[in-house]
Amino acid sequence: MKQILQNLSDGVTNLVDVPAPLAGAGQLLIRTSASVLSAGTERMLVEFGKAGWIDKARQQPDKVRQVLDKLRTDGLASTIEAVRSKLDQPLPLGYCNAGHVIAVGPGVEGFAIGDHVVSNGKHAEIVAVPRNLCAHIPAGVDDESAAFAVLAAIGLQGVRLAAPTLGEAVVVTGLGVIGLLTAQLLRANGCRVLGIDFDPGRLALARQFGAQVVDLSRGEDPVAAADAFSRGRGVDAVLLAASTTSSEPVAQAARMCRKRGRIVLVGVTGLELSRADFYEKELSFQVSCSYGPGRYDPAYEEKGQDYPVGFVRWTEQRNFEAVLDMMATGALDVTSLVSHRFDIANAPHAYELLASDEPSTGIVLQYPAVGDIEPVVTRTISLTAEQGRTASSAAAVAGFIGAGNFGGRVLISAFADAGATLQTLASAGGVSAVHHGRKYGFRQATTDTGALLADPAINTVVIGTRHDTHADFASRALQSGKHVFVEKPLCLTLEELAAVESNYIRAPGSPLLMVGFNRRFAPQIVRMKRLLDTVREPKQFIMTVNAGAIPAEHWTQDPSVGGGRIVGEACHFVDLLRHLASAAIRHHLIVGLDGAKRTPVGDSVAITLSFADGSVGTIHYLANGHRSVGKERLEVFCAGRVLQLDNFRRLRGHGWPGFRSMNLWSQDKGHRACVRAFVEAITHGRAAPIPIDEILEVSRVAIELAGHNAVGRLSLC
Repeated sequence: MKQILQNLSDGVTNLVDVPAPLAGAGQLLIRTSASVLSAGTERMLVEFGKAGWIDKARQQPDKVRQVLDKLRTDGLASTIEAVRSKLDQPLPLGYCNAGHVIAVGPGVEGFAIGDHVVSNGKHAEIVAVPRNLCAHIPAGVDDESAAFAVLAAIGLQGVRLAAPTLGEAVVVTGLGVIGLLTAQLLRANGCRVLGIDFDPGRLALARQFGAQVVDLSRGEDPVAAADAFSRGRGVDAVLLAASTTSSEPVAQAARMCRKRGRIVLVGVTGLELSRADFYEKELSFQVSCSYGPGRYDPAYEEKGQDYPVGFVRWTEQRNFEAVLDMMATGALDVTSLVSHRFDIANAPHAYELLASDEPSTGIVLQYPAVGDIEPVVTRTISLTAEQGRTASSAAAVAGFIGAGNFGGRVLISAFADAGATLQTLASAGGVSAVHHGRKYGFRQATTDTGALLADPAINTVVIGTRHDTHADFASRALQSGKHVFVEKPLCLTLEELAAVESNYIRAPGSPLLMVGFNRRFAPQIVRMKRLLDTVREPKQFIMTVNAGAIPAEHWTQDPSVGGGRIVGEACHFVDLLRHLASAAIRHHLIVGLDGAKRTPVGDSVAITLSFADGSVGTIHYLANGHRSVGKERLEVFCAGRVLQLDNFRRLRGHGWPGFRSMNLWSQDKGHRACVRAFVEAITHGRAAPIPIDEILEVSRVAIELAGHNAVGRLSLC
């Protein structure tokens, strides 16, 4: 299928062939008939992509600070690689889509195949969208009009926050598509509307919709016009739908308002506010969040958990329905907003228009008509490598499930460098599979993981998806007799662990099972292990991890999806100490940071491990530190000697005969060495690089630690 992607590094917009997505749990699969460009958001993204490095930095100063912090802690090479990888990611464009349902995912109610719907789907021939981000299109509303519903919902949410009443005087600054839709919604609400813009064509449309206007291109004074419009009282509210870096629209809005007036920011403006303007009039200022309540809430959008209508009357889905109802009755006119139409095959020309100075309002993309014929959905496509390598005859023939940022930046390139044959790359949406597949020379890209697992040409499956899928994919691959490499963690529960172990034992052909515990393969850890193996006495390990805070709503914090940070990341450090001790873990204990109000439960903990040889390890996993400090520090005390490893760049020895230091120019946490050891084990028929009993032991301990964790609570297992 065809999909529009943008390259953030150079701003080039491309129409790309990608495999069609599947309808996942709680999702609808929609065949697109029309979609609308968002002039503000998409033009901003195109301009950002075309900007040079310096301009990109100026536009995102917070990102620059993060880069500088990473540079200080991780080194130049690692930082450059991370920045280039981030900008190299293709960005799917669009969020205003109309079409027909062609498949319904598990758990979806209220929708059926053939339904006519709108969604916030991308500019693509087929989109998979969560049910709460879809709404039925009423009879009498055509697809082209319906595709404006999402943009109208953005304006409607701004109107709801402004809470206008019948007869109030309201200003709309910025008469793009959203501003013109907002003006109509206010008129339908019984308000008098004053529209402000530079564009004569947009001003003419605003007049057509019943608004009075201020033409900034003619030097008209918006504050004076608003004063006259409000009969000298000051307007009741101002909705800012402009897109500008200037703070002048906010300053003007404050001067226009009456005492206790309301200002709602729907678009993007500078926010250098004058306290005096707001203080003297006791003005309220609020930023409107997209389509309405539910936006960016994973429970609502991804899991389909609706808000009770008695408590949240207008969610984003119900806002979609409201504007569609207004279209059906003729109270909302969107046909007048269409200035240009492009076939999806000519989509790049639409973006050239968007980035030009040529006037435009609603730019509609049209898609091939399907009619009553069941569409052919292609979920696997062949790739022609643009920068790839010729596939070798190595024993490891790999299929990758998951092509996220880490997979694309580190894992795939590590397997390629290790000499593995790259057969098939799978991702949920297909976009990252095509991008990384072409970059590294995969033969196929797919969204069909079942076909990948069943492919007899693949003998090695690499799993880099979200944590809750690891155990199932690993078990299914083992059942097919395939070698398995799982990016940590192996699983999230003891039941999943038992299932993986059972499938490993019964797997045909004795395949290898490997978890990406890469730190034990880092060159400085290899050196530390050699030194420690010469000492018979028990050792004391002190591991400090400046992990940093992650929002509570992030998927890694969801116990059922990410497993939490102990299972999801701290397992790395449990494995590292287990490896260096060369002895089984006999006891483990965890204490949460009492009263940690700023971070979710379990983010800041102290873990103590005691080993069979008498060694003891403590892991201080902390989310309450500063990002300018290196993430990982390990100290080992034994036999009157000390080893200190600082962020996998500087290793120092004290009291070790013949060893004082081992420093690296660039951080190396062992990712490539870990993969190389796994591929070589397959190629040469060797034992697994990490013994299976250690993998199972570390996984079990991490799960038990997470299961017993609570703030201020002590657990001994």
